[in-house]
Amino acid sequence: MRVPGIVSRRVSAIVLALAVAALGGASAGAQESEQGFQAYLPTLARQAADAGVSRRTIDLVIPTLTFNPRVVELDRQQPESRPNAPIPAFEPYRRQHVDTDRIQRGRAAYQRQRWRLQKIEADTGVPESVMVAIWGHETNYGTIMGSFDLPRSLASLAYEGRRRDLFAGEFIATLKMIDRGVPREKLVGSWAGAFGGPQFLPSVYLRLARDGDGDGLADIWSSEADTLTSIAAYFVDAGWRKGQPWGLAVSVPDTLNRDAIRSRTTAPRCPRVHERHSQWKSIAEWRALGLVATSRAWPDPSVQATLLEPDGPGKPAYLLTSNYRVILDYNCSNFYALSVGLLADEVER
Repeated sequence: MRVPGIVSRRVSAIVLALAVAALGGASAGAQESEQGFQAYLPTLARQAADAGVSRRTIDLVIPTLTFNPRVVELDRQQPESRPNAPIPAFEPYRRQHVDTDRIQRGRAAYQRQRWRLQKIEADTGVPESVMVAIWGHETNYGTIMGSFDLPRSLASLAYEGRRRDLFAGEFIATLKMIDRGVPREKLVGSWAGAFGGPQFLPSVYLRLARDGDGDGLADIWSSEADTLTSIAAYFVDAGWRKGQPWGLAVSVPDTLNRDAIRSRTTAPRCPRVHERHSQWKSIAEWRALGLVATSRAWPDPSVQATLLEPDGPGKPAYLLTSNYRVILDYNCSNFYALSVGLLADEVER
């Protein structure tokens, strides 16, 4: 004889038992991760001491750290974890990142900081609008800078091990920042360790962050002067060429033989990004092939450029100079670099 109430209670008990077991497993897994993380911290402490970090800073930070599984989860979701995934269309990305609000906010920042930007450009050769566009893309002009504790995030990512050398090095760099006088409470940023208006990694901060307002600290968290000066310093270090545009939009004739201009080289860094670019040719050579400038006047005929058609033939196309490669050095993504260039053009329009 079937007794529904008893069966129901038995099923409920089984489900509850399974749920408890699952929670117990998850709890045990979390406990195991925390134990492993705590066992790994002395290794980080020794590496920091060997790199010259003071014992005071090591003792200030290391005992406060706990494992953060969220940053490991986010790291495993990154595109480089799926290198063979199809490349989406650029146009939706452009509409999202070079949108009316970002353009208007960028123009307002451009005008507000114009006196300072002009001086930085005169000193470095980096265009005012490019500095503003990087600032806008990275943190929406300083409004979105992340809330993750940097030492905890970087130590957790180093422990996970997929890119241990990178994240252990960046963790040690955060400790060196404290040794240099950066307050511990300022070490907050994105889950992957980038922070401040330019979203520098700690090692980049140590090399290139600049004190733009003369107060003695490169405060890229709250000083617009320091943020913009530091962005320009990064671009100078990466090889920005004064007086040369990042690129320009062009129309491409239907008769262009794309096989003949396909690049035959493999880039050592970000090969999937660079393989979409054509061979290098001078502006004079591109003009002879029938390309027509649509967004700005042609640069000097001797300037070298590659052709990129992000959404394929018949869609918007761009000739890209070596300065575009400097933007790629900041973030090795064609979508990112194109959007920075396009936003810069809109900001100064």
